[in-house]
Amino acid sequence: MFIRVIFTTLLLGSAIMLQLRDSSFQNFPIQVLYGLIIFVFFLSFIYSVLIKWVKRYELLAYTQISVDTFVVTMIILVTGSFSSIFSFLYLLVIIYSSILLYRKGSLIIAALCSIQYGVLVTLEYYGILKPLGAESEIIILHNDWSYVLYKIIITMVACFAVAFLSSLLSERERRTKKELRTMEDHFKRVEKLAAIGEMAAGLAHEIKNPLASLSGSIQILRQEVRYDPVHDKLMQIVLRETDRLSSLVGDFLMFAKPPAGKSLPLELERVVQETVSLFEKGKACQDCICITKDYLSGIWVNMDPMHLRQVLWNLLLNAAEAIENQGEIHIRIYLQKDDFAVVEIFDTGCGMAAEQIQSIFDPFYTTKPNGTGLGLSIVHSILKSYESRLDVESEKNEGSKMILRIKKIEPPT
Repeated sequence: MFIRVIFTTLLLGSAIMLQLRDSSFQNFPIQVLYGLIIFVFFLSFIYSVLIKWVKRYELLAYTQISVDTFVVTMIILVTGSFSSIFSFLYLLVIIYSSILLYRKGSLIIAALCSIQYGVLVTLEYYGILKPLGAESEIIILHNDWSYVLYKIIITMVACFAVAFLSSLLSERERRTKKELRTMEDHFKRVEKLAAIGEMAAGLAHEIKNPLASLSGSIQILRQEVRYDPVHDKLMQIVLRETDRLSSLVGDFLMFAKPPAGKSLPLELERVVQETVSLFEKGKACQDCICITKDYLSGIWVNMDPMHLRQVLWNLLLNAAEAIENQGEIHIRIYLQKDDFAVVEIFDTGCGMAAEQIQSIFDPFYTTKPNGTGLGLSIVHSILKSYESRLDVESEKNEGSKMILRIKKIEPPT
């Protein structure tokens, strides 16, 4: 909005100065130019008030840019209509519409500019709209309709060409920014989890040894001490909780230092299909979750099969637990341009807010009543050793998408 005010003021101010210094421009009504400047300033004030109250910025952007096209049409009318040199301003409006509204919006604005210019020149040619200035009237009257139509068509083609090209560049720039932001988040996560992992490895080992001693001692006492129902029940509780702690410490060790797996060439579709088939038969689905598949065959990766199955199982389990009552999980396998195989797991569950996404890879962070908060941390640690990564896209009440990227290899011969 600020740049619009500055640009319009300079452009129209220079036109006014030209009229004042050159007597050949005296036929143009200078009051209209002043009126346009005042109108743009008034609109900018209205926009600055509305932007604090409007929640749908896209609608406000459409409104502003559409009004800009009418302002440009008025500038063209004031500065000579058919002979005006300011028709290029339509292209400027289309370029910044592609930045704010992307391809669909820029094409709509291009159509709006084309219609306005075509109607303006057509009405001028047939004398319905009198041009402002005798010189422009002479110019258009000395040209036949074929030349006028040619200029209209050229202007329309230019509008749509600029809309397409600028929106293409804008979308590429937006996609690149998104990828860079994702990579930045990934590296920050790697650094944070690496520091936690070093501490966790030593702590887990220190806990695991006393747990093993405690469990073994209780089992010996249970065998040698005279049977007593109350004492036996207490020993069973101790053993059960010891096993639970041992399992938790095992998960913690898996997160801190995943065991080195034996990497093998794997056909991604086959491993995913086997894991999903097994998952569909488990309690997590319970006939209330529909799993749809879209697999691209012939993609091979180099990974330990047990690690890959564990990663897929954790992601499927997270997706199922995010769904209340009934829902869907969609699994898709495809290739990226940068030689990465991608497995997307999208669920129609409760979704996550932005602050939750920042914490889901932290150890022991969980929103589930019975969860340990180590599932995604383990997945992240496993993938790190294979130069792969997991990205998450989610919105509250809109579901979540887990994007698993694994280095692709050539099929074995």
